[in-house]
Amino acid sequence: MPGTPAPAAAYGGGRGERPLRIALLTYKGNPFCGGQGVYVRHLSRELARLGHTVEVIGAQPYPVLDEGVTLTELPSLDLYRQPDPFRTPKRDEYRDWVDMLEVATMWTGGFPEPLTFSLRARRHLAARRGEFDVVHDNQTLGYGLLGDLGAPLVTTVHHPITVDRRLDLDAARNRRARASVRRWYGFTRMQRRVARRLPSVLTVSGSSRGEIVEQLGVRPERVHVVHIGADTGLFSPDASVPEVPGRIVTTSSADVPLKGLVHLVEALAQVRTEVPEAHLVVVGRRPEKGPVAEALRRHGLGHAVEFVKGISDAELAGLVRGAQIACVPSLYEGFSLPAAEAMATGTPLVATTGGAIPEVAGRDGETCLAVPPGDSGALAVALGRLLGDAGLRARLGAAGRERVLRKFTWEQAARGTVAHYREAMAQRPRAARALGDTEAGLADPHGTTEIPEAAAAPACVPH
Repeated sequence: MPGTPAPAAAYGGGRGERPLRIALLTYKGNPFCGGQGVYVRHLSRELARLGHTVEVIGAQPYPVLDEGVTLTELPSLDLYRQPDPFRTPKRDEYRDWVDMLEVATMWTGGFPEPLTFSLRARRHLAARRGEFDVVHDNQTLGYGLLGDLGAPLVTTVHHPITVDRRLDLDAARNRRARASVRRWYGFTRMQRRVARRLPSVLTVSGSSRGEIVEQLGVRPERVHVVHIGADTGLFSPDASVPEVPGRIVTTSSADVPLKGLVHLVEALAQVRTEVPEAHLVVVGRRPEKGPVAEALRRHGLGHAVEFVKGISDAELAGLVRGAQIACVPSLYEGFSLPAAEAMATGTPLVATTGGAIPEVAGRDGETCLAVPPGDSGALAVALGRLLGDAGLRARLGAAGRERVLRKFTWEQAARGTVAHYREAMAQRPRAARALGDTEAGLADPHGTTEIPEAAAAPACVPH
């Protein structure tokens, strides 16, 4: 059935099937900056373990990769790097017209990286025609990826960034802020246009599939669900790790409305009236201003909320194991890796029902406690209930671990992805005829590319 996970027998890598040469594109690959970097790292590792040759082609911040995977750096001007984001490059940094386009777009309030990376990737792939069996784009969705790349294209869309745009618009406080948000997310026009022309789109959940069809206008039969998952060897229970009374842990890669962190802070303030030792550890950067910072000051929670960033996967696993509760307060998620990883450690989960989170977390009272998104009161009730019931924590933790082992592992994700690579390779002649010269013209690398209104985005967007 189109758009559903492929059966295990079709996953590829079996007897008689040759290993593939895979180019995996990622315009932003830092695993500490959001889910896309995590996806690239773990998927590439598992593809290599299956015997395939994987070359990740990426821009700054460069991905962290495991042994057996090659990184080819395709540098941008890195305009959003710390400590000087939105910098103006020096004259000798400019290499070509794509660099000039990148800076000009930023100067006009735009976010150029999806477009400019796609143009650089197209040029790079053209110089290496015949070296790859398949090109896998990790949600760049830039004009440069239309037309003939020398190998069939498969694209992963974790969720449409139009969802982020809508939530940020809803949170904007005035007309000027809303205008800024619209410029911020102007690149989504390009992503919609490109997505509609793609022959094969992978996504990570049924919820995301529905959003892609509805918001990006991709034909349903072209969108296929391949669930991702947790590293269940690393994220596993460890009885030797002491449980810290009152500890709640969450992951928030950016202080944006989508992540719902402000609602968790509000909930924590309520919980501490009944459970004074309750405290929160946030894996992410402490915001200096904005709704979360304001909530921390308003409730006097500076001492009860700790932010940690740049920790290793092993340190993250240890942190989650030691918590009494893991929490995912997001208003929307296309999948929710933090939920899967927490469940894999056997740590009981409180999560909202935003987006695809229920697909991962399971049923309320069976594998998690589920609450409506954006409801700090309901979140506080669930957290207080779980903190006060050791038996419930043990039951939910064990059930969550079993669910992840059964449904959400990276090996399963890699096998499912390979199945769609092989399908794309088999369908390439027909897809090439369908694309035609008109679509290829949209991605002319010599400067005639149709460029929509661009928009700025922070270094960690899309999530």
